[in-house]
Amino acid sequence: MSNSASPRSPRYLALDVFRGLTLALMIIVNTPGGPSSYGPLEHAVWHGFTVTDLVFPSFLFVVGAAVSLSMQKFSGHDEAYFLQRVVKRGALIFLVGYLLYWFPFFTPEFTLAPFESTRVMGVLQRIGLCYLFAALIVRYGGMRGALAFSVAALLGYWWMLASFGDYTLAGNAALKVDLAVLGESHMYRGEGVPFDPEGILSTLPSIVNVLAGYAAAVWLKRKGPGLGTVAALVGAGAACLLLAYGWDFLLPINKKLWTSSFVACTVGWDLIILAVLVAVIDMAGARTGTYFFEVFGKNTLFIYVLADVAVIVLGRLHVGGNTLYRWLYESLFASWASPLNASLLFAVAFMLACWLVAYLMDRRKIYIKL
Repeated sequence: MSNSASPRSPRYLALDVFRGLTLALMIIVNTPGGPSSYGPLEHAVWHGFTVTDLVFPSFLFVVGAAVSLSMQKFSGHDEAYFLQRVVKRGALIFLVGYLLYWFPFFTPEFTLAPFESTRVMGVLQRIGLCYLFAALIVRYGGMRGALAFSVAALLGYWWMLASFGDYTLAGNAALKVDLAVLGESHMYRGEGVPFDPEGILSTLPSIVNVLAGYAAAVWLKRKGPGLGTVAALVGAGAACLLLAYGWDFLLPINKKLWTSSFVACTVGWDLIILAVLVAVIDMAGARTGTYFFEVFGKNTLFIYVLADVAVIVLGRLHVGGNTLYRWLYESLFASWASPLNASLLFAVAFMLACWLVAYLMDRRKIYIKL
């Protein structure tokens, strides 16, 4: 990590707001107070699409926008400097993600937590890998290389899913690769069986989400905010959505498999959302409420890690017979609100607590990058 008191490089406010909005939603959907949430705040059980399913792909999309800025900084440096920086950053993000699953590293008996049962892949791990490969692709292939890779990755992944399994939880090719390479003990078990929604094979199409964010940011920089730019973003987004929902008949939209149709769907919505933000913020000049999301956008990965660590700590500490996480939910929210509202209010309160940390960091000009 690096700690810098210097301001960030200039960029369009719409992108900063998009980044902060994505983080705020990511924290909310990851920290429900109770076992039930409103439908849009739940992932699709398997095939299908909800608002929550858009959050992580949007995070990758804004990572791609950030790649467009870092590529400018790397343009004046040699290959050794570029490779050292991007490999180091990708590896660091991956390592932090892995350590979060191993944290707090010791069992209640103060023995070292076993590596054998620690999940290897995950959200930050996928971000680290996608950042690394996207940076390499745009450095050595440019926009044409990014487009060629995207087409090959989406069609190739579709072919692999269709040729070496089916589209079910138990029979898909992504599961088979993870079982062979990682083993059951290093995989996510939240689906009731060993299956990793951020596994090895499904990382391939997710790189396309980063490349799409990169392409959108480059387009925005070249053309500037204007009606033509907004129309192009909306048109591209609509085309992606038409492709996605047509493709869905052959390859279901599925977040947990990260199917190619899912990529097209999420890129389509992200392009349209970005177009709306550019029109409202960068063109119309609306600024009310934007600072809230700007604050989140300045220490995005650090605040995400902080939120994860806080959830783990609250789940390990106990008050009476309950975890502190559960105690706070029941005492502050479930005692007077309906289960669904209490769960949502807890998540929003947790997000606001994270925002307060981000706000204090911004006031002190502290910006931490993984």
